[in-house]
Amino acid sequence: MVKKPYNYIDLFAGCGGLALGFYNSQKRRGVFAIEKDPMSFETLIYNLNKHFKRPRDLPKKAYDINQFLEEQGEWLQQFQWIELMAGWPPCQWFSLAWKRDPADKRNKLVDSYLSFVQIIKPRIVFLENVTGFTSQKKWNISYAEYVKNKLTSFWYNVESQIVDFSTFWVPQKRKRFILVATLWLNDFFQKLENEREVFLEKKWLTDNISIKNAISDLEKKHGTYPSEDTKGFDAGQYWSEQTVYQQFMSKWNMLKNPDSHRFANHTPTIVDRFKYCIEKKLLPQEIKEYFNLKKNNTKLLEENKPAPTLTTLPDDYIHYKEPRILTVREYARIQSFPDWYEFKWKYTTWGKLRTKETPRYTQIGNAIPPLFAECVANVLYTMV
Repeated sequence: MVKKPYNYIDLFAGCGGLALGFYNSQKRRGVFAIEKDPMSFETLIYNLNKHFKRPRDLPKKAYDINQFLEEQGEWLQQFQWIELMAGWPPCQWFSLAWKRDPADKRNKLVDSYLSFVQIIKPRIVFLENVTGFTSQKKWNISYAEYVKNKLTSFWYNVESQIVDFSTFWVPQKRKRFILVATLWLNDFFQKLENEREVFLEKKWLTDNISIKNAISDLEKKHGTYPSEDTKGFDAGQYWSEQTVYQQFMSKWNMLKNPDSHRFANHTPTIVDRFKYCIEKKLLPQEIKEYFNLKKNNTKLLEENKPAPTLTTLPDDYIHYKEPRILTVREYARIQSFPDWYEFKWKYTTWGKLRTKETPRYTQIGNAIPPLFAECVANVLYTMV
């Protein structure tokens, strides 16, 4: 007898990284997703609307989780049959890369997440966050310990671990805090490790993991054409796939040219700066000192290594070979989003708008890599 996909709710869904991984596994069916940001929500629904069997009486719109609890709290009680609740509160305040504000309202969303758990009472809870989640304090204990204690008080068995996504062939050194809570002893991380090798072998992802292997077919030298969604910009064309990962990413893509592969219009001064960085292979501190820059985290990518953890700021990285920043599509490749997945709204934003808008680069930088999420879905499927 074939086991049917089981149901889950995706909280803080973003642009759909976790949902896409669950969709690709064909072992889970989304009931509904909650995401506050309209830009991210549009990307999610555009690509994965059919994956969620959204209740007819639930408006298809972006929701703040606290607004949702206030308006739909009683309505939620009908979903106590849900098997999995997945998601993660916004990670900016916990991230070591951000300036922290103790008064940031987003810090309180952890309690909102736990309120959902109390109402739904799912059989499994899956949570992902930055490693800073284990060090930032709430009432003299880390947020990670606070959540563990709360879930234990709800009668869950809780496991957690720091996971490096590059071991799942996501081409970046991205470490994250993963927590799984079940109503029984789960041994999730041992099962995840056992599944990992089988999962990657089935996808033929066994060659060397590097940024070049991920995006070399998207280099600007392969040809450009006028961008179809932004006047005055050039976009990149496809080149024949050179690696297994590139073939895997471009599979099922029906577009003639890659989505969101628009190149930045750099000034001649910036191009010359980037050329010098590439020629001299400068380190971040050397880049800052030589060009007298205020920011100290501009990195030249190394072609034969995985990328560092992608942030939401594209100007943090210089392409390993060409004097430019990465495109949105290259960002997506490095986060393991396949080429058929299209991103919506503006490409980037500046200044104070960065706290209010979530353009394409930010959507990707905030996402769970779908490749990792797919492997997780396979393991969780065996635990229900």
